[in-house]
Amino acid sequence: MGRAFSFAAESRFRNGFRSSMPKFRNFKERGEWVEAQFIAEALGRGFTVLKPWGDSQPFDVALYFGTRIVRVQVKSTSYRVDAGYRCQFGTNHNGRQYAPEHIDFFASYVIPRKAWYLIPGSVLFNGGQRPTTPMLSPIQPHNPNTYRYERYREAWPLLRPKPEGKRPRRGGR
Repeated sequence: MGRAFSFAAESRFRNGFRSSMPKFRNFKERGEWVEAQFIAEALGRGFTVLKPWGDSQPFDVALYFGTRIVRVQVKSTSYRVDAGYRCQFGTNHNGRQYAPEHIDFFASYVIPRKAWYLIPGSVLFNGGQRPTTPMLSPIQPHNPNTYRYERYREAWPLLRPKPEGKRPRRGGR
C-alpha cells in the first residue's frame, strides 16, 4: 500500500493544528495586505481614510479630520522572539530612515495574534532618535518592562487629534 504526501498541506500545520497565518510570496505583498487590513479596520471604526497613490509619500495611510490629517506608517510582524513578537520600525522599503516630521503614528499588526498596536511616532522617535525594534504582544509577560508598548494595543482612540483649545473672542462682550 502506498502513501500519498502533500507537502503544501503539511506546511500549513504547526504543532498539530492548522495555521491561520496568511501566506505571501514576498514582503511587498504582505505590506499591501496589511495596509488593506488597516484601511478596513479604520473605516469600520468610522475614520475617513486617505491612501496616497504609489509609494512616493513617507507614510502609508492618512486619516482625515476636516482641516487636519494624521499620517500613519503601517507595519506588520510574525517574528516571534521568546514570549513576544519583534517589529522592525527602523527603515522603510527603500532603506531610508523614518523621520518624525513625516509620521504621526505607527500602526503595527501582529499577524499571529490578530492585534493592532497604534503607537504615536513621538513615542518611537523618543526625542528625535530613530525608532527601535520593540517587543509587542506578549504571550506570557515575564518582564513587564520588556513590553512597554502594550498600552498601545488596540488604542484606536489615540488616532483622533485632540481638540484644539477654544480661542477667546476678540472685540469684547
